[in-house]
Amino acid sequence: MTVRLHWFLPTGGDGRTLVDRHAYGPNRAGAVRGVRPPDIEYLAQIAKAAEQLGFEAVLTPTGTWCEDAWLTTVALAQHTERLKFLVAFRPGVISPTLAAQMAATYQRLTRGRLLLNVVTGGDSAEQRRFGDHLDHDQRYARTDEFLSVVRGVWRGEPYDFDGVHYQVEGGLTALPPDPVPQVFFGGSSAAAGPVAARHADVYLTWGEPPAQVKEKIDWIRGLAERAGRDVRFGVRLHTISRDSSAEAWATANRLLDDLDADTIAAAQAALGRSESVGQQRMLALHGGSRAELEIHPNLWAGVGLVRGGAGTALVGSHAEVADLIEEYHSLGVEHFVLSGYPHLEEAYWFGEGVIPELAARGLVEGPARAGVPFLVGSGR
Repeated sequence: MTVRLHWFLPTGGDGRTLVDRHAYGPNRAGAVRGVRPPDIEYLAQIAKAAEQLGFEAVLTPTGTWCEDAWLTTVALAQHTERLKFLVAFRPGVISPTLAAQMAATYQRLTRGRLLLNVVTGGDSAEQRRFGDHLDHDQRYARTDEFLSVVRGVWRGEPYDFDGVHYQVEGGLTALPPDPVPQVFFGGSSAAAGPVAARHADVYLTWGEPPAQVKEKIDWIRGLAERAGRDVRFGVRLHTISRDSSAEAWATANRLLDDLDADTIAAAQAALGRSESVGQQRMLALHGGSRAELEIHPNLWAGVGLVRGGAGTALVGSHAEVADLIEEYHSLGVEHFVLSGYPHLEEAYWFGEGVIPELAARGLVEGPARAGVPFLVGSGR
């Protein structure tokens, strides 16, 4: 098994701070420093850097505060040559037959550079903005049907489906995608597990401590085996890697300087209303307190004080970050979807610091030089 490295496109904006300029009201906007708008020129810089440094793909998020992932990434495909795009989208806001057709077209336009991140949605208020009024478990049941239809119409022959949420007669993609995009899928609830087992190519979890990640891997692997499938695994993390451990932790502590008690309280209140089990697990890692944020050696929960989704970061020297990557990898994690603030600079810190460290340990297949995609193996 090899480790596949991916980066992140901040299509909701970027900067030198953890404070989200969108999430906590207009009065915060003037207080947020160092914010970079997600214009195509800046996003193209990140995409080009990720490609040159050896990342295989970049994840693009979905939601109210982001640019549309499909349109943004197909534009960035014109600025890159090999980089793949892990496009996040929500099943509840698009027809599955249309989504299958869009994916097929995308594969032809980009010569096979599409990966799909299916986001069921864990916040009813956010879902209602897009006209979706189903509850948490119903959304996962709909995702199950959605992915059944997508895979059915990708066969290139008329496909019928009669479900609770979708009824399709003769659905097909006249020119099926080649290759068929891999489906990345996450979810920590009882409703999510069986859907992942039936449909996911890669089960993606947020960066909990290794012991908790192992529990998830064992859970999904068991469900997949009973469904007659083999699922691979990935983890979504931030990273702060520097030439020394002291420098890395100084950077992490600087990110906390912008976070006063009111900012943290407002963020925790908003995130606490989420129906996402994964989000609640992220919140439990720190309990809203900045006192004990290193929850495992070199795993820092500071991001989750104010940011939803992935709330932990790999923090340390390049060697220490590589150590923790190896620890996750030993559990069965193959895909690492990484990010950092700001995303342009942190891509270089990781690409020029951690990847050569992995290469020096004999964990990288191929030459350790910029511009060559890296595959990080187990060494066995």
